[in-house]
Amino acid sequence: MTFSDIFKSSFLENVAAVSILDMALALILAFGLGLFIFLIYKKTYCGVMYSSSFGVTLVALTMITTLVILAVTSNVVLSLGMVGALSIVRFRTAIKEPLDIAFLFWAIAGGIVLAAGMLPLAIFGSVLIGVIILIFANRRDMSNPYIVVLRCDGHDSEAKALEFLGARVRKYTVKSKTAQRGLVELNLDIRMKDDNTDFVNELSEIGGVESAVLVSYNGDYMG
Repeated sequence: MTFSDIFKSSFLENVAAVSILDMALALILAFGLGLFIFLIYKKTYCGVMYSSSFGVTLVALTMITTLVILAVTSNVVLSLGMVGALSIVRFRTAIKEPLDIAFLFWAIAGGIVLAAGMLPLAIFGSVLIGVIILIFANRRDMSNPYIVVLRCDGHDSEAKALEFLGARVRKYTVKSKTAQRGLVELNLDIRMKDDNTDFVNELSEIGGVESAVLVSYNGDYMG
């Protein structure tokens, strides 16, 4: 071993593996792409409670993926170690909306493509994906899905309420029915004719109807 070998370090040799310009350009582009994904997510979100932290996660995930792929492409040995390290990572956060999974994969894929230097593919692909999500996610069913929770004191009041409801809405479907002594509770999936909800007030005034509750939902019924 010579005197110069003492000062040799594999860590220092990797310092210049990726140039400052490449790092800055890749991370800036990743931030822009992540911000675009975040805006599409915010525009198309239709859940109950909007999570701003998930939107920030999309931006950060795009940049982090770009950072990792830049390191992997500069060193083959590092790429093998990275695969082993990431294989032990487990995520426990539940994904409540199916579309959120698509946004997560979009952010990861965008970071990978950017770090690989395929800039046209990253831009064109992301714009096309964003347009498709905007078109399909913003489609609204004109039949206005709602759930009506109806509480009646017996069969006669139930029949009157259903007859009235059938005349005021486009269609209804009984999703569940609970019958007890002196009480009948119905959960009905209805499709309204318009945005007028005054029929609920009239429904609650029918003799024998104890209460009528109208709830908006996303069309997915969990039975």
